[in-house]
Amino acid sequence: MYIGQVAKDILKWPRPSSPPVVKLEKRVVAEYGMPSTHAMAATAISFTLLISTMDRYQYPFALGLTMAVLFSTLVCLSRLYTGMHTVLDVLGGVLITAFLIALTYPAWTLIDSLDSASPLFPVCVIVVPFFLCYNYPVSDYYSPTRADTTTIVAAGAGVTLGFWINHFFQLVSKPTPSLPVIRNIPPLTTDMLVLGLTKFMVGIVLIVLVRQLVQNLSLQVLFSWFKVVTRNKEARRRLEIEVPYKFVTYTSVGICATTFVPMLHRFLGLL
Repeated sequence: MYIGQVAKDILKWPRPSSPPVVKLEKRVVAEYGMPSTHAMAATAISFTLLISTMDRYQYPFALGLTMAVLFSTLVCLSRLYTGMHTVLDVLGGVLITAFLIALTYPAWTLIDSLDSASPLFPVCVIVVPFFLCYNYPVSDYYSPTRADTTTIVAAGAGVTLGFWINHFFQLVSKPTPSLPVIRNIPPLTTDMLVLGLTKFMVGIVLIVLVRQLVQNLSLQVLFSWFKVVTRNKEARRRLEIEVPYKFVTYTSVGICATTFVPMLHRFLGLL
């Protein structure tokens, strides 16, 4: 009797043309109204490299400007494509960074001297960025942008701290007073390609190992301090856990990339 009823239900006409639509909860992860930190980082990296290398590499200014604009545009378009920001958010990030570059450019020489001489410089490099990341604007829902911002800021702080370590402890040899100007890009040879790939792989392996080690240690310490279950992945999103472990991890990555990787290259005879 039961089988016959099931058969009737299956053969019932008309049959549904498509499976029922299941309404899913809408997850909002965008940060509309906030300046895009990715756009700010891309603008800062591309245009500061353009300005700082113009004297060393005598390439046409128009070429360098075009490359900087293309790199920044690519990153900005990725934020629009993923729906994380609006056009105004991206433009706001670019304009803020451009204003800061223009404002601080006269003091770049002073900052370089502090970077290589002042023992208090590391304190500012660590305390100020961490304070800014910890006081990131709070929203009504969780968004990965706070973690992304902390990652970018921490990596920059780590790179800056790594350069300070190199200069303060004289881990790198001082450059000659006048470097020869590079007017033409040398031809790419097999030896240069193999050497470059070897240096890249050695550096990447060391950075990945440092990142994994520091991340695991920092999470273990924070989970133990706040008495959180280690397997609880949602706990990583808490402000008091996410910001410190991200900041410590990527500050270590920045230091490793600028200090320990060159030391390993020198030890292996790759420089």
